[in-house]
Amino acid sequence: MLSVRSFIITVFFASSVAWSNENKEIKISSRTQEALTKLKLPGVKINLDEWSVDVDAEVCLHDGLLELILCVDNTKEHESIFSTKARALHIHTALLLMGSKPGTPAMKKVQIKGEHQWVSVEPSGDDIVLSVVLPSKDGSVKEYPINKFVSSATPENQEQGYGEMKKFPDKFIFSGSHLIATANGQKKYLCEDSGNVISVSTFGDEMVCLSEVTGHENNKLGWKVNPQLLPKIGDKVIIRLKSKNIRK
Repeated sequence: MLSVRSFIITVFFASSVAWSNENKEIKISSRTQEALTKLKLPGVKINLDEWSVDVDAEVCLHDGLLELILCVDNTKEHESIFSTKARALHIHTALLLMGSKPGTPAMKKVQIKGEHQWVSVEPSGDDIVLSVVLPSKDGSVKEYPINKFVSSATPENQEQGYGEMKKFPDKFIFSGSHLIATANGQKKYLCEDSGNVISVSTFGDEMVCLSEVTGHENNKLGWKVNPQLLPKIGDKVIIRLKSKNIRK
């Protein structure tokens, strides 16, 4: 299991040997490919065939408003479609090793124009294509884009100010949460505590998020679960993350 210290070392490894960072083309040696295949991150698979990060998850919600797509197990299952027992730190590490570059979650900063005023800073990071891999009755698997599992909450919630009918955005980014020092000198990866692995709402510590600030205050949080293709609660699925910036 990867420690925080190993994670920091991995950052330097990922930035130097796994891919050509100049043009974002995949270019790895057979030795590196073998090392990636052997790397053990519980609940997380580096899928070299798809050049993706595959995360073991399970369905945890069939009905309700959404603030997350994926949360850490035993955190926010009441507002997330899927949950995972995998560590968010390990998912981050796998994305680094597959060539994805993190940015930062949305933040607030002080803008001084006569008086202090807090303004929102949009999140940043490499584009991520998010999909769900489901087992089929014939034993095969099918991959669906994430927007197949999300629908607008507008018809049922117009009185709450969600605004006009809209399509769920398909652009996610690798914002990367935050690695911070604690009082005892240890490092903590914030979204492991909050559970905010893949978010719809802006929390400020999410690992993967939509490309803009989303919340009730700007009427951009009006999404609910679309259960049409979902297996039963508790059934296993794979959440697949691919960097849109990498060419295979």
